[in-house]
This record gives sequence, structure tokens and C-alpha cells, in this order.
Amino acid sequence: MHGPVTAGWLLVALCAAAGGYCLLRMRSSVDEQRSSAGGEALMGFGMAAMAVPAAVLAPPSWMWLAYAVVFSGAALHTLVSARGNSHRPHRLRHHLHHLLGTLVMVYMAVAMAAASGETAGTAGAPGATGAHSGMTGTMAGMSVAGGIPLLTGALLIYYAGYVLGTGARLLPGPATAGSTGGGGAALAWGDRPELGLACRLSMGLATLAMLLTL
Repeated sequence: MHGPVTAGWLLVALCAAAGGYCLLRMRSSVDEQRSSAGGEALMGFGMAAMAVPAAVLAPPSWMWLAYAVVFSGAALHTLVSARGNSHRPHRLRHHLHHLLGTLVMVYMAVAMAAASGETAGTAGAPGATGAHSGMTGTMAGMSVAGGIPLLTGALLIYYAGYVLGTGARLLPGPATAGSTGGGGAALAWGDRPELGLACRLSMGLATLAMLLTL
């Protein structure tokens, strides 16, 4: 996508904010919130770094390969966690979604590593940035190397469905008796499940935007 640089910075801010909140969740007293917060923080900050506009930073190919190695390790860790939660369907589904997210990061990093050499010659040309600095910043180079069309299409369909489903879960439902009473203790910021869900929605939207550059 080739939108204004401002849109790329908005994507950076969104992903960084999601990653920052996930760091806060790592200190939560609720095990459900704390269990995967570290991996989600890594995803948030990793996507924020990927979305920095190319006019500001155009990393060399070795840096993208380093991204691929880091997120391959994260994918392996998530796979082990998923096997350990095979008896808990809700946790298992979440771990499998996170596993897919880390593999998508590897996929995009490899595509960027392949594209960096081809875009190096045009990066310094007059007018190469500006209108053609995309919404996803350095991710705009992925349009040169491209990805595997069938795989990219399948991932786009999955993340579009995930975003719609997660957004629907955030819609307010009918109030139940006792749900708004003043007797219960207020949840800490890191313990609020709806904020964790909003972070996952934000990262799903960011992944969807980045995949559109392939």
C-alpha cells in the first residue's frame, strides 16, 4: 500500500502501544492475561519496527534475516506452549493463533530480505519517497519481491475473519444482573480482558495491512 508517511507512523504508534500494554499485562495477577503477554509484546514491537517509514529507515537484508531468526525462535517457543495446553481448548486456540502470527512475521521478514537488494537502487532516487512511502513504511519494499500469492491470499482471508470476529467480541452485550454493582473490586489495567482483546485486534489489523503489501 502506498499511502502518506503519516499513515505509516500511525501504524507504528498503534503497534507500539499494543506492545507496551502487553508488557503491562506481564505483571498481571490473572494467569490468563499473563501467560502469553510476553510473546504478544514481542509481536507488537516487532510490527512497530517493521512499519517505520522507508524515508526514515531502510534496514539492510541481514537485519530482516535477524528478524526471521528471532521470530522463528518465538514460533518454536509458542509451539511448545501450545503442546503443553492441548487439554485446554481456549488456551490452545490462542497459542495456535499466536504461532501463526510469529510464522507470518518470519514470512514477511524473508520477503523484505529478498526485496531489500532490489529496492536499494531506487531508494536514493529523487522522488522515490514521499507519495510512494507506504502505509507500512519499509514494508512497501515487499511489493517488489512479493510473496506466494496463494499463501498470502489465505492469510488475508484468515486475518480478515479474525479481525471481524474479535471486533464482534468487543461489542457491548446486554447487561446482566449484578454486573454493574459497586461491591466488586476494580480490575487493574493489566488485568482487563477487554483491553487485551483490543490489543490483539490492533495487531490483527496491523498484520492485515502489512500482508496487503505483498
